Amino acid sequence: MPEGDTVLQTAKRLHSALAGQVLTRSDLRVPRFATADLTGRTVVDVSSRGKHLLTRIEGGLTLHSHLRMDGAWRVYAPAERWRGGPSHQIRAILANTTHTAVGYRLPVLELLRTRDEDQAVGHLGPDLLGPDWDAATALRNLLADPARSLGEALLDQRNLAGIGNIYKCELCFLARATPWLPVGGLPEPTAVLLVSTAKQLLEANRDRPVRITTGAHPRAGAALAPRTRRPSEKLWVYGRTHRPCLRCGTPIRAAEQDARPTYWCPHCQTGPTP
Repeated sequence: MPEGDTVLQTAKRLHSALAGQVLTRSDLRVPRFATADLTGRTVVDVSSRGKHLLTRIEGGLTLHSHLRMDGAWRVYAPAERWRGGPSHQIRAILANTTHTAVGYRLPVLELLRTRDEDQAVGHLGPDLLGPDWDAATALRNLLADPARSLGEALLDQRNLAGIGNIYKCELCFLARATPWLPVGGLPEPTAVLLVSTAKQLLEANRDRPVRITTGAHPRAGAALAPRTRRPSEKLWVYGRTHRPCLRCGTPIRAAEQDARPTYWCPHCQTGPTP
């Protein structure tokens, strides 16, 4: 499931393959932009903003894409077989003489003027992995609606950008609060630590192929939780239904929150549950 760290890694791969190179092939397979031809233009850079990807192209153009649940960008060498999915799932092809980037199942793909990027990403809160990160603003945003559940507030990209469902569950565990706790019920010191830990976790995993939140990485989760007794376990609660909590041994439970599978420890985390 793409979250801020995964999207940043995707941006880096695309930037390495495309930036500074002239496009020799351009194919946008969405009706609105099917006739757009970027061939002959140089890719200036590729960057991420929260969970959004921005491919900036010579002439003041930006190709904006979002992966959501199932989207993916794959980079291939000229003679390499494309393995990202069947051809009918391809939404974009950008190629130069050395690499081909193929976008599969992209639910959002639009071409806009670079000066108008705010139309696509201007609503986002501070980016946990971006140069605009501001912990105080993120905290104010997160606590702006005290009655809102903590899980929903963490997933709202207008509050802080980059947290997905995995980090939502892990951060709630580290804060010892259920995802259904009204965010106003968090003690202020815990809320402050929650925001700083979110930053620590994404930073710790920004270059890792496997996401770790349990403290096996020296920086991951250090602010709110001790190291796990089982370093082989990568995540505290996400995807661990019925398995023992790494902190107390109680079986992890799961339920849906806003149509997303949500995991928590009924002993370690306090607050409402379904």
